[in-house]
Amino acid sequence: MKESKQMAEEKKEKWVFIVNPIAGNGFALSFVPVIEKKIKEFNIDAEILMTERPGHASELSKSSAEKGARYIIGVGGDGTINEIARPLINNKEVIVGIVPAGTGNDYGQIPGFPNRFNDNDWEIFFRKNIISQDVGIVNGTIFLNGLGIGFDAEVAAQNYTEGGKVKKGGGDKYIWHIVKTLLLFREKRMLVISNGERHETECFMNTISIGRRFAGSFFLTPKAIANDGLLDVCSIKKLNLFHRFRLLLMVPKGNHITDKRVNYFQTSSIDLEFPKEVPYHVDGEMYYARIFKIRIIKGGLNIIYNPDGNHFFKRT
Repeated sequence: MKESKQMAEEKKEKWVFIVNPIAGNGFALSFVPVIEKKIKEFNIDAEILMTERPGHASELSKSSAEKGARYIIGVGGDGTINEIARPLINNKEVIVGIVPAGTGNDYGQIPGFPNRFNDNDWEIFFRKNIISQDVGIVNGTIFLNGLGIGFDAEVAAQNYTEGGKVKKGGGDKYIWHIVKTLLLFREKRMLVISNGERHETECFMNTISIGRRFAGSFFLTPKAIANDGLLDVCSIKKLNLFHRFRLLLMVPKGNHITDKRVNYFQTSSIDLEFPKEVPYHVDGEMYYARIFKIRIIKGGLNIIYNPDGNHFFKRT
């Protein structure tokens, strides 16, 4: 009887891998044979689904959960895992995972896995270590890693064509967009409401996050913990050109938060208002708004993580 019950429980553990074939300039698609091999090697009940258009990952995720999938895994970048998570917030029956296959793979750092899996990473992945992660939400849109308003949003906007498609290229294109925006960006006036306080400022950059890393190598919120129930906010005041370049050199190691021009704090909610619409990015996807209502959903998503890796969770 015990063996039959165990077999029945294992049979219920359906896995679905949702692959974004264009992620990582096609790397995700080329990685499918490896995923197929690992599915057989670890003898799991799984299927692989391909996304066909923006928003399709959310549709596949929702339908997979409704059909009883226990583990829904994104194979792609930050945008892919964000789409997959949208219909699964506060769903305690489903576990989400990420096999990083995008360009920047910033979200993949939160659960403690590397940008590209090796055999040992797959073994750890299929051990199914589970933890609850906080989720941010801005104007009704969730974010798993973070959102940016100001300089970094302008940089992100440079990465899109007028039709809303991501421009081709690797990490080098980000460096060019960063340098160009450093020279040309002009701060905008904004109203900040947080922890019962209100103040106006001209801000160079606002990063509000669950995770720590952005654009592949920039630790804008280096103190962020993904299950502490708080948003980490890095707000940088208006800068002259010299200080822009100086702070840029400090960001990769997170040393910028010691500068007097940086206001770094934690909060469970924050509202921002601008005179006109401004661009902002949510896990790398572009949007525009004038008013921002930003909140946190504590423990809103159950994910697979590497307890022995460099994850961004409280260690127990």
